[in-house]
Amino acid sequence: MSSASPANRAVEVLAAKLRRRQVVGSREAALETVLVLRQVVARARFSNIDQLVSLLRDVGKRLAEAQPKEHTVGNIVRKVLHNIREEYNTASSGVAASTSSKNVFSISKFVLLGQPRKQTVAPKSEATISLKENDPDDPDSFAKAIKPVLMEAIQDVLDELETVYDNVSKNAKDHIHSDEIILTIGHSKTVEAFLKIAGHYRNYTVIVAETAPSYSGHEMAQSLSSAGISTFLVPDSSIYAIMSRVNKVIIGAHAILANGGMFAISGSLLAATAARAHSTPVVVCAGQFKLTPLWNLYHEYGALDFADPSSVLGFEEGALVDKVDVVNPYYDYVGPEMVDVFITNDGDHPPSSVYRLVKESYDDDDQLL
Repeated sequence: MSSASPANRAVEVLAAKLRRRQVVGSREAALETVLVLRQVVARARFSNIDQLVSLLRDVGKRLAEAQPKEHTVGNIVRKVLHNIREEYNTASSGVAASTSSKNVFSISKFVLLGQPRKQTVAPKSEATISLKENDPDDPDSFAKAIKPVLMEAIQDVLDELETVYDNVSKNAKDHIHSDEIILTIGHSKTVEAFLKIAGHYRNYTVIVAETAPSYSGHEMAQSLSSAGISTFLVPDSSIYAIMSRVNKVIIGAHAILANGGMFAISGSLLAATAARAHSTPVVVCAGQFKLTPLWNLYHEYGALDFADPSSVLGFEEGALVDKVDVVNPYYDYVGPEMVDVFITNDGDHPPSSVYRLVKESYDDDDQLL
């Protein structure tokens, strides 16, 4: 891909926006990533599928390195690669491309030896595309033949992102019952949609923690109240005190890790810990595009992603500022033992089955971009 090509410029623009945190929110980052990947595939020149996979992995690595903490960027690249391989295999009458890992031992591969995953993908159309190596008279013949199928594979990912709120919320009325008291924290658009759909069928009360220092809970409370849902806004310090009255905690996730843990907005660990002390169920609403093959091996309680400490302790405090180190993490790490169920656009799943969802969503070769 030429450095001066429009597709390459689109990659560089998105990488710059990610570095500057101009793309806010997991879904927005995912949408922008899939649109850039679609542009790359549309303009790419390749003579076999391996060349295209290599190109997309290179683009994915550049984008993921631009903002390593925005895990959905890498997730979308992995999902697009997975869909492209499946569509290619289907279009070429089930002849799989040889992309297996050479010398990386995988525990998950070892576990699955006894029960191999079935690749059952329904073809999009009755016609079978004839794929062959490039015609010497037309260097782009292979790419021209396969691109319509690949664009469909990318469109599937885009469609999933555009409908994720509706699909996560479709069974909301089965999880929330009349007269229940629900606690949530921060402003998750997925949780907001989930609660609003449930509000069409049930009369219940939502307690929203204001989520300092971002105070995004204020926006959440206002939105739910405007939808006619009985809503109370409380300070974060009240979470433990009121937990005995709460029937269910419903929160969102920034990233769901392969061990069933997750990164969620700062304050989520406080709510989950209080819920566990009172045996209150913790429900997490999140799209499957937030599934990441990573494990939390590098920090006990956070994502090592920090915001400006001045929003916690201002410099006007003077002498106190010189004597303390102020940490203002964007996200908490919430372990799998703290979560009861993940509600995704593909159904409900306990934390213990997340690794299987990861196996079904991505190929082993793409775990490290």
